Amino acid sequence: MAMDEQKRQLIEELAAKLNHASEAYYAGLPEEMTDFEWDAMFDRLKKLEEETGYVPEGSPTHTVSTYKESGQREEHEFAALSLAKTKKPEELVKWAEGRDIWLSWKLDGLTLVVTYDNGRLTRVVTRGNGQIGTNITHLAEAINGILPEIEEKGHLVIRGEAVISYEDFEQFRLEAEEDYANPRNLASGSMTLKDPEEVKKRKIRWIPFTLVYTDNDIVSWGDRMDFLAAQGFSPVQREKISVPDYDNITAVIGRWTEEVTSRRNPYPVDGLVICYDDTEYASTGSVTGHHAARAGYAFKWQDETAATKLDHIEWSCAVSTITPVAVFEPVELEGTTVKRASLCNISECERLGIGGKGTGLSVIKANKIIPKVVEVTSREGEFTYPAECPVCGAPTEVFISGVSGTKTLRCTNPGCTAKKLKKFTRFVSKPGTDIDGVSGSTLERFINEGWIRNFADIYRLMEHSEEIAGLDGFGEKSVRNLGNAIARSRTVPDSKMIYALGIPLVGPDVAKRLLSAFSFDELFEKGASVSDEEAFSTIDGIGPEKSAAFVRWCRDPENMQVLRLLKDQVTISETPKAAAGDLCKGLTFVVTGDVHHYRNRNELKAYIESQGGKVTGSVSKSTNYLINNDITSTSGKNQKARTLGIPVISEDEFIERFTAGFAG
Repeated sequence: MAMDEQKRQLIEELAAKLNHASEAYYAGLPEEMTDFEWDAMFDRLKKLEEETGYVPEGSPTHTVSTYKESGQREEHEFAALSLAKTKKPEELVKWAEGRDIWLSWKLDGLTLVVTYDNGRLTRVVTRGNGQIGTNITHLAEAINGILPEIEEKGHLVIRGEAVISYEDFEQFRLEAEEDYANPRNLASGSMTLKDPEEVKKRKIRWIPFTLVYTDNDIVSWGDRMDFLAAQGFSPVQREKISVPDYDNITAVIGRWTEEVTSRRNPYPVDGLVICYDDTEYASTGSVTGHHAARAGYAFKWQDETAATKLDHIEWSCAVSTITPVAVFEPVELEGTTVKRASLCNISECERLGIGGKGTGLSVIKANKIIPKVVEVTSREGEFTYPAECPVCGAPTEVFISGVSGTKTLRCTNPGCTAKKLKKFTRFVSKPGTDIDGVSGSTLERFINEGWIRNFADIYRLMEHSEEIAGLDGFGEKSVRNLGNAIARSRTVPDSKMIYALGIPLVGPDVAKRLLSAFSFDELFEKGASVSDEEAFSTIDGIGPEKSAAFVRWCRDPENMQVLRLLKDQVTISETPKAAAGDLCKGLTFVVTGDVHHYRNRNELKAYIESQGGKVTGSVSKSTNYLINNDITSTSGKNQKARTLGIPVISEDEFIERFTAGFAG
């Protein structure tokens, strides 16, 4: 076979692999390769195409995506072209040409194009392949940030990203008892649903990142973002760079990168974006392939890689799957020591070519956060998986997904304690018993060690303090912190305990409604004794379905036994009812950052609502006050409040103005 033909075949194979991976990406299916691998393969394909002059039909270097969504297809009024990418700040400097630029997040979700006419929402369309997308206007009411009406009466086309915060993603996985790869995967998959109520549960937020068209004469991109904010939207966080030289650009990138590595940014991002402030100049650029030359430039972090060797594979049983975790010789990555990385499933192990002890690995921190094995550099021994569950000893089985073909290892015992991991995670969560610092991964390890079988066992963990101190990643200080956290949580408010128990359909709001009619003990005594499953349905906001779910839980002797064991370990306190008043009547507040006088933001929210006020999650023109103890912060909410002329007040000032001597 001639060399040219070999290259031609390789180009077609690379294009096919990238397109197939993109289909999984946009459809919300399990990822077929990491962003690191996709970018490397894309760069290789692009280089080969440039060398040979051969570009196969549908090549990802010349199309946004080959993925074809189901549903009503619609052509975009303005093509949603992608941005050129770089990992070199000096290329951003060159592109900026000394002009005023803006830097913002490259949000990692699903792009939606939203159109308004005469002040009303007229359509919402997915990005699709950049030219044609799918109309999902029927889901608009379920997506936070897409407003049904605005003041502007002209024609408006806005492009934004539908994203799910890390916190909401984990909470949804916990309550839904379903597995998803990451927030982007969940956001993408949610857009294929028909029922808005199902989408609403996912807490998707749409964040505008560019105003594509307006009848108004607004040339400045920054002014366009301010215009969107004045309409009530919450545009992407942004920072202007008026002197875009190397020092200034790298300094800003450094600050924003710290937002990612410190986890202060709540939403998943896979880079940064710069664009010209002069939108007229930006529109004069040429279109090459599927890139608009001056529309913007994406900056992707340079992944720091480290070579190491596999020590062993640890099999961690959680929920319905038994997940392989690579444990390797410690390496330094992004300023931290890393020695473990999830291998996801059997398919991923086979794709990478994982072997046994001594296998050479290349490891990164994906998007500066998640440790990930991206390559096997040398293989030693064979990959094997356990025949028995590491928690309960029951036989394992390999499950092959009928949708994606992904192979996962599962425990065949339906009563395996590990399958209740999400219930344990919910139990210790902040809305639950609030045992600080006890994550799902920590609970998973304790369950795998056999120390946790029911909720009450969590309060007896210090009986294993010496063994815990000997675990990888723990120590005496970790054990002390764990003991202190458990001690602090031995008094639990009644509503939080009800939520923590993991009763189906009973979230924080339902718990409070049940307690509005009965005390904690009365509630469970009645639930266990009534013959009518709809006995609680007359309580405002409960209804037959939630009532039946609560009664069925109480009728289960095992559940009530766990509750009795818990009451031996903790004190369940009655939540004080805030006295109703009108000190906040007719006012809308947004609360951000830490609070010091109130126990948490939820308690502050409850007080405001008891005084006739309203608390929302984002700053808009209807907001009266933003409460933030860091008044000088340059956060997105503070910046937006200042743009809209909304007062930013501290918690002390709120107490002085809107309470009758609250002492905390």
